[in-house]
Formats: sequence, C-alpha cells, structure tokens
Amino acid sequence: MKKTALLVIDMQNDYLYEKRKKIFSYHTNALTAAVNALIHRYQENGADIIYIRHLIQNLPTNRLLFGYSIAGTEGAELYSGLDIVSEYCFDKLLGDALSNRQLRELIRQNGYDTLHLCGLDECGCVTATALGAAKRGLKAVIVRDGVATVFPEKKILKAREKLKKAGIVYI
Repeated sequence: MKKTALLVIDMQNDYLYEKRKKIFSYHTNALTAAVNALIHRYQENGADIIYIRHLIQNLPTNRLLFGYSIAGTEGAELYSGLDIVSEYCFDKLLGDALSNRQLRELIRQNGYDTLHLCGLDECGCVTATALGAAKRGLKAVIVRDGVATVFPEKKILKAREKLKKAGIVYI
C-alpha cells in the first residue's frame, strides 16, 4: 500500500510573523491559507502531516550573524497561524530536512513511498529536502500552491532546473 506524507517545511514565526526581518517578504496570509488548506486536504486523504523547523544554534555569533531561527526563541517556533494537526515535528540544522535521523527513521518505519513538500523557501530548504529525498531513493513532489520564495527569478529557474534533472516534479 502506498503511503504519502506531507512535509510542512519551515513555516516559522521568524519568516512569517509581523516582527520578521524585511528580507523575509513572504505573503504570510496567502501562504498560510494555502498551506493550511493542504494540511487538511492531505489529512482527509489519509496522509500523515510532518512539521519541520529550521534551527540555528543559540550562540552569540549566530544571533549576530543570522538573528532568525535561533533555537529556543519565539521566532523559531511554528507560526501561530499554522494549523497543527499532528505531533510529528522535527528540527533540522541543515537545509535538507532528511538530515534529521529521527525523521528518516519515521519515514522508514511508516513506509512512506512519497513525500509531498510545502512551505519555505522553495529555493532553499524545500529544494534541499527534495534533492535529499531523491539522493536517498525517495520520491519527492513539491506542491506548487504551498511554497513561496524571496529569491530572484534567475535563482528560481536554476533551482527548478536542478529539481527537474533529479526527477522531482511539481503538482
């Protein structure tokens, strides 16, 4: 029996709430509404929903250099407007969510054959996770309506070409 999981990637306060840095110019309301609709649609169709948080170690240098996604801060928490429908939540220190061993173990134990990806950023962690899945022999699909990016068109096209070459599709 085929089993799908929806990975909701990096939908965190620091990228979406009103106190975010100006570089994170996502359309919060539209993106959150789209991702919440996906969460409920996938859940109704029997898919598991897995939340991913990007964390940066809480060190003085990281607070100065990055200032976002700092472990233990309000900004690193899942966005308050996001619908939480499962207890599956994994943290990652790298762009690829599958760098988390516990997540890989859950995928193995539950026998997911396909990972559908949504969240942030299409050209960052969503792409890194999709490529990480392909590298590990898992099928990854990006849900176009549930991703956003702040990167320029040239980078978007380059990322999409790389994904295409790896066999990753958008739906």
